[in-house]
Amino acid sequence: MSIDVMALADVLRRAAKAEILPRFRRLNAEDIRAKSEASDLVTEADVEAERMIRAELQTLAPDALFVGEESVAADPALLPRLADAPLAIIVDPVDGTFNFASGVPAFGVMASVVHKGETIAGIIYDPMGDDWVLAEKGSGAFRRRPDGETIRLSVAAPKPIEAMIGFASTGFFFGEERRKILSNLAKVRMFACYRCAAQEYRTLVGGHVDFALYNKLMPWDHLAGTLIAQEAGAHAAKFDGSTYRPTDLKGGLLVASDRDSWHHLRDEIIA
Repeated sequence: MSIDVMALADVLRRAAKAEILPRFRRLNAEDIRAKSEASDLVTEADVEAERMIRAELQTLAPDALFVGEESVAADPALLPRLADAPLAIIVDPVDGTFNFASGVPAFGVMASVVHKGETIAGIIYDPMGDDWVLAEKGSGAFRRRPDGETIRLSVAAPKPIEAMIGFASTGFFFGEERRKILSNLAKVRMFACYRCAAQEYRTLVGGHVDFALYNKLMPWDHLAGTLIAQEAGAHAAKFDGSTYRPTDLKGGLLVASDRDSWHHLRDEIIA
Protein backbone atom coordinates (compact mmCIF):
# COMPACT_ATOMS: atom_id res chain seq x y z
CA MET A 1 0.00 0.00 0.00
CA SER A 2 1.27 3.49 -0.83
CA ILE A 3 0.06 6.99 -1.61
CA ASP A 4 1.23 9.80 -3.87
CA VAL A 5 2.50 12.34 -1.32
CA MET A 6 2.28 15.33 -3.65
CA ALA A 7 -1.27 14.37 -4.56
CA LEU A 8 -2.07 14.36 -0.84
CA ALA A 9 -0.32 17.72 -0.48
CA ASP A 10 -2.49 19.13 -3.26
CA VAL A 11 -5.63 17.91 -1.47
CA LEU A 12 -4.61 19.88 1.64
CA ARG A 13 -4.03 23.00 -0.46
CA ARG A 14 -7.36 22.74 -2.24
CA ALA A 15 -9.19 22.34 1.06
CA ALA A 16 -7.43 25.38 2.47
CA LYS A 17 -8.31 27.47 -0.58
CA ALA A 18 -11.93 26.33 -0.59
CA GLU A 19 -12.85 26.03 3.10
CA ILE A 20 -10.25 27.69 5.33
CA LEU A 21 -8.97 30.94 3.80
CA PRO A 22 -12.44 32.26 2.81
CA ARG A 23 -13.41 32.02 6.51
CA PHE A 24 -10.28 33.65 7.93
CA ARG A 25 -11.30 36.79 9.87
CA ARG A 26 -14.84 36.24 8.62
CA LEU A 27 -16.16 33.83 11.26
CA ASN A 28 -19.39 34.61 13.08
CA ALA A 29 -19.87 33.71 16.74
CA GLU A 30 -21.97 30.68 15.79
CA ASP A 31 -19.09 29.41 13.61
CA ILE A 32 -16.84 28.88 16.66
CA ARG A 33 -17.40 26.30 19.41
CA ALA A 34 -15.42 25.27 22.48
CA LYS A 35 -14.53 21.60 22.97
CA SER A 36 -12.68 20.57 26.16
CA GLU A 37 -12.10 24.13 27.43
CA ALA A 38 -12.54 27.74 26.37
CA SER A 39 -9.20 27.80 24.49
CA ASP A 40 -9.82 24.44 22.75
CA LEU A 41 -11.85 25.51 19.76
CA VAL A 42 -13.37 24.11 16.60
CA THR A 43 -14.67 26.24 13.78
CA GLU A 44 -16.67 25.69 10.63
CA ALA A 45 -13.37 25.86 8.76
CA ASP A 46 -12.06 22.81 10.68
CA VAL A 47 -15.22 20.82 10.06
CA GLU A 48 -15.68 21.68 6.38
CA ALA A 49 -11.99 21.37 5.47
CA GLU A 50 -11.83 17.92 7.06
CA ARG A 51 -15.00 16.88 5.26
CA MET A 52 -13.52 17.95 1.92
CA ILE A 53 -10.17 16.25 2.58
CA ARG A 54 -11.87 13.04 3.62
CA ALA A 55 -14.06 13.03 0.50
CA GLU A 56 -11.08 13.53 -1.81
CA LEU A 57 -9.07 10.82 -0.06
CA GLN A 58 -11.82 8.31 -0.72
CA THR A 59 -10.70 8.57 -4.34
CA LEU A 60 -6.97 9.03 -3.77
CA ALA A 61 -6.57 6.31 -1.12
CA PRO A 62 -9.84 4.39 -0.77
CA ASP A 63 -8.30 1.60 1.33
CA ALA A 64 -6.67 3.92 3.90
CA LEU A 65 -8.05 4.47 7.37
CA PHE A 66 -8.89 8.16 7.70
CA VAL A 67 -8.16 9.65 11.12
CA GLY A 68 -9.11 13.31 11.34
CA GLU A 69 -9.05 15.41 14.49
CA GLU A 70 -12.72 16.30 14.14
CA SER A 71 -13.68 12.75 13.15
CA VAL A 72 -12.10 11.44 16.36
CA ALA A 73 -13.87 14.14 18.38
CA ALA A 74 -17.14 12.75 17.01
CA ASP A 75 -16.11 9.08 17.31
CA PRO A 76 -13.25 8.41 19.81
CA ALA A 77 -13.29 4.69 18.92
CA LEU A 78 -11.64 5.65 15.64
CA LEU A 79 -8.27 6.49 17.21
CA PRO A 80 -7.32 3.00 18.53
CA ARG A 81 -7.73 1.59 15.01
CA LEU A 82 -4.40 3.24 14.12
CA ALA A 83 -2.57 0.41 15.85
CA ASP A 84 -3.66 -2.24 13.35
CA ALA A 85 -4.32 -0.27 10.16
CA PRO A 86 -2.21 -1.39 7.17
CA LEU A 87 -2.41 2.20 5.86
CA ALA A 88 -3.75 5.29 7.62
CA ILE A 89 -3.87 8.99 6.83
CA ILE A 90 -4.00 11.30 9.83
CA VAL A 91 -5.23 14.86 9.25
CA ASP A 92 -5.40 18.06 11.26
CA PRO A 93 -7.57 20.31 9.07
CA VAL A 94 -6.70 23.51 10.95
CA ASP A 95 -3.81 23.26 13.37
CA GLY A 96 -3.75 26.42 15.46
CA THR A 97 -7.52 26.83 15.57
CA PHE A 98 -7.29 29.29 18.48
CA ASN A 99 -5.08 31.54 16.33
CA PHE A 100 -7.31 31.10 13.29
CA ALA A 101 -10.44 31.97 15.27
CA SER A 102 -8.64 34.98 16.78
CA GLY A 103 -7.58 36.31 13.38
CA VAL A 104 -3.90 35.52 13.94
CA PRO A 105 -2.23 34.27 10.72
CA ALA A 106 -0.37 31.38 12.38
CA PHE A 107 -2.12 28.14 11.49
CA GLY A 108 -1.59 25.22 9.14
CA VAL A 109 -2.98 22.05 7.61
CA MET A 110 -1.19 18.81 8.46
CA ALA A 111 -1.31 15.23 7.24
CA SER A 112 0.77 12.15 7.87
CA VAL A 113 0.79 8.69 6.37
CA VAL A 114 1.21 5.68 8.64
CA HIS A 115 2.03 2.22 7.26
CA LYS A 116 1.74 -0.69 9.70
CA GLY A 117 2.38 1.51 12.73
CA GLU A 118 5.23 3.55 11.24
CA THR A 119 5.03 7.13 9.98
CA ILE A 120 6.26 7.12 6.39
CA ALA A 121 5.27 10.60 5.18
CA GLY A 122 4.42 13.97 6.64
CA ILE A 123 3.09 17.21 5.15
CA ILE A 124 2.54 20.66 6.66
CA TYR A 125 0.82 23.19 4.42
CA ASP A 126 0.89 26.91 5.24
CA PRO A 127 -2.22 28.53 3.71
CA MET A 128 -0.89 32.06 4.24
CA GLY A 129 2.48 31.41 2.59
CA ASP A 130 1.05 28.89 0.09
CA ASP A 131 3.79 26.30 0.42
CA TRP A 132 4.46 22.93 2.03
CA VAL A 133 7.18 21.41 4.13
CA LEU A 134 7.15 17.66 3.66
CA ALA A 135 9.11 14.46 3.94
CA GLU A 136 8.98 10.81 3.03
CA LYS A 137 10.87 8.49 5.35
CA GLY A 138 14.47 8.09 4.25
CA SER A 139 14.29 10.77 1.55
CA GLY A 140 15.04 14.05 3.36
CA ALA A 141 12.86 17.05 4.18
CA PHE A 142 11.90 19.79 1.75
CA ARG A 143 10.03 23.04 1.35
CA ARG A 144 8.05 22.99 -1.87
CA ARG A 145 6.11 25.74 -3.61
CA PRO A 146 3.19 25.25 -6.03
CA ASP A 147 5.41 26.22 -8.99
CA GLY A 148 7.61 23.23 -8.20
CA GLU A 149 10.52 25.11 -6.59
CA THR A 150 11.97 22.79 -3.96
CA ILE A 151 14.47 23.56 -1.19
CA ARG A 152 16.07 20.92 1.01
CA LEU A 153 15.66 21.62 4.74
CA SER A 154 18.12 21.19 7.58
CA VAL A 155 17.85 21.91 11.29
CA ALA A 156 20.14 24.38 13.06
CA ALA A 157 23.69 23.47 14.03
CA PRO A 158 24.09 22.38 17.68
CA LYS A 159 24.89 25.03 20.26
CA PRO A 160 25.26 25.33 24.05
CA ILE A 161 22.01 25.21 25.99
CA GLU A 162 22.36 28.82 27.14
CA ALA A 163 22.34 29.89 23.49
CA MET A 164 19.39 27.74 22.42
CA ILE A 165 16.09 29.18 21.21
CA GLY A 166 13.06 26.93 20.96
CA PHE A 167 9.42 26.18 21.54
CA ALA A 168 7.90 24.85 24.74
CA SER A 169 4.20 24.14 25.00
CA THR A 170 3.82 24.31 28.77
CA GLY A 171 0.02 24.44 28.99
CA PHE A 172 -0.31 20.69 29.52
CA PHE A 173 2.15 20.44 32.38
CA PHE A 174 0.49 20.82 35.75
CA GLY A 175 1.29 21.47 39.41
CA GLU A 176 4.86 21.03 40.62
CA GLU A 177 5.96 19.57 37.28
CA ARG A 178 4.82 22.76 35.53
CA ARG A 179 6.70 24.95 38.00
CA LYS A 180 9.84 22.85 37.55
CA ILE A 181 9.68 22.96 33.74
CA LEU A 182 9.11 26.71 33.66
CA SER A 183 11.96 27.29 36.07
CA ASN A 184 14.33 25.06 34.11
CA LEU A 185 13.47 26.77 30.83
CA ALA A 186 15.31 29.80 32.20
CA LYS A 187 18.47 27.89 31.24
CA VAL A 188 17.86 28.41 27.51
CA ARG A 189 18.33 31.73 25.72
CA MET A 190 14.67 32.09 24.79
CA PHE A 191 11.51 30.03 24.32
CA ALA A 192 8.09 30.70 22.85
CA CYS A 193 4.80 28.99 22.08
CA TYR A 194 2.95 29.78 18.86
CA ARG A 195 -0.08 27.67 19.90
CA CYS A 196 0.39 26.01 16.52
CA ALA A 197 2.56 22.90 16.18
CA ALA A 198 2.42 23.23 12.38
CA GLN A 199 4.22 26.57 12.41
CA GLU A 200 6.55 25.52 15.23
CA TYR A 201 7.74 22.48 13.31
CA ARG A 202 8.12 24.56 10.14
CA THR A 203 10.31 27.02 12.07
CA LEU A 204 12.39 24.18 13.53
CA VAL A 205 13.05 22.40 10.23
CA GLY A 206 13.93 25.72 8.62
CA GLY A 207 16.88 25.93 11.00
CA HIS A 208 15.60 28.97 12.89
CA VAL A 209 15.25 27.42 16.36
CA ASP A 210 16.93 24.57 18.22
CA PHE A 211 14.20 22.54 19.91
CA ALA A 212 10.51 21.91 20.44
CA LEU A 213 8.99 20.43 23.60
CA TYR A 214 5.45 19.08 24.05
CA ASN A 215 3.62 17.16 26.76
CA LYS A 216 0.27 16.52 25.07
CA LEU A 217 0.58 13.98 22.27
CA MET A 218 -2.15 13.62 19.66
CA PRO A 219 -1.14 12.01 16.36
CA TRP A 220 -2.50 14.82 14.16
CA ASP A 221 -0.38 17.35 16.06
CA HIS A 222 3.01 15.61 15.93
CA LEU A 223 3.39 12.72 13.48
CA ALA A 224 4.00 14.89 10.42
CA GLY A 225 6.26 17.39 12.15
CA THR A 226 8.34 14.77 13.94
CA LEU A 227 9.08 12.86 10.73
CA ILE A 228 9.91 16.05 8.82
CA ALA A 229 12.22 17.16 11.65
CA GLN A 230 13.99 13.79 11.71
CA GLU A 231 14.46 13.88 7.95
CA ALA A 232 15.93 17.39 8.38
CA GLY A 233 18.51 15.96 10.80
CA ALA A 234 16.82 16.37 14.19
CA HIS A 235 16.68 13.86 17.01
CA ALA A 236 13.20 13.20 18.37
CA ALA A 237 12.10 10.98 21.24
CA LYS A 238 9.71 10.79 24.16
CA PHE A 239 10.97 12.16 27.47
CA ASP A 240 12.18 8.71 28.58
CA GLY A 241 14.26 8.38 25.41
CA SER A 242 11.96 5.87 23.70
CA THR A 243 10.82 6.16 20.10
CA TYR A 244 7.70 8.25 19.47
CA ARG A 245 5.10 6.12 17.67
CA PRO A 246 1.72 6.91 16.07
CA THR A 247 -0.21 5.24 18.89
CA ASP A 248 1.58 7.13 21.71
CA LEU A 249 -0.73 9.54 23.54
CA LYS A 250 1.43 10.29 26.57
CA GLY A 251 5.06 10.41 27.64
CA GLY A 252 5.96 13.83 26.27
CA LEU A 253 8.00 14.64 23.17
CA LEU A 254 11.27 16.50 22.73
CA VAL A 255 12.75 17.33 19.32
CA ALA A 256 16.24 18.84 19.15
CA SER A 257 18.83 19.60 16.51
CA ASP A 258 20.92 16.52 17.31
CA ARG A 259 21.16 13.64 19.80
CA ASP A 260 23.61 15.39 22.16
CA SER A 261 21.43 18.52 22.26
CA TRP A 262 18.40 16.33 22.97
CA HIS A 263 20.09 14.68 25.96
CA HIS A 264 21.37 17.99 27.29
CA LEU A 265 17.90 19.54 27.07
CA ARG A 266 16.21 16.50 28.58
CA ASP A 267 18.64 16.43 31.50
CA GLU A 268 18.44 20.17 32.17
CA ILE A 269 14.76 20.88 31.44
CA ILE A 270 12.83 17.63 32.03
CA ALA A 271 14.82 15.46 34.45
